[in-house]
Amino acid sequence: MGKLIRDKIPGFISADGELPVIRKLGHQEYVIELGKKAVEEARELEAAETNRDRIAELVDLQEVINALVLALALTPEFIDELRIKKVEERGAFADRIYWEGNE
Repeated sequence: MGKLIRDKIPGFISADGELPVIRKLGHQEYVIELGKKAVEEARELEAAETNRDRIAELVDLQEVINALVLALALTPEFIDELRIKKVEERGAFADRIYWEGNE
């Protein structure tokens, strides 16, 4: 069942009278687990049924992305520069274009 969890979760588990079994990840394993966590949070965002739930999942996903940016020794500004470059080359999602396939 192992998975990456937020820093305060072990305390919540202990407060419920259980003893969590935890370990601190090394850098490379941490990066890998952040990738898995991003997928988990993206799936939860996809499954959200209300805007309130979507916002909560978006916040969780953003926290994972922020952690991954730091773990890769990047800056939010650098990521945004790359994002802007990609928008210039490939566009954004503002036009709401949905590809249904080819004829």
